[in-house]
Amino acid sequence: QVQLVESGGGLVQPGGSLRLSCAASGSISGFRSMGWYRQAPGKQRDLVASITAGGDTDYADSVKGRFTISRDNAKNTMHLQMNSLKPEDTAVYYCNLQFWYRGTYWGQGTQVAVSS
Repeated sequence: QVQLVESGGGLVQPGGSLRLSCAASGSISGFRSMGWYRQAPGKQRDLVASITAGGDTDYADSVKGRFTISRDNAKNTMHLQMNSLKPEDTAVYYCNLQFWYRGTYWGQGTQVAVSS
């Protein structure tokens, strides 16, 4: 069984930065990709950024150039560095882990609020 725990959310002013972390417990060998999704009130959950087991990254157009996804293989952790934050980035951010043959796992979410 795999568990994902996010941390690093909070309240920040527009233009500020936050760094989210996702720690995975249990074996994640054979995973396909890890990623960050976000869901604002009344909206669907959308992909923000993802990174494959091979290290390829993908970003939503709205965060390109501002967010950076990374992975620490030795610590089974994933990070999302968020810079130049905007009010429209306000959402609950979820960590996601996809396996080729073992299904998909989600974290419990961490709140990010961007407001002056």
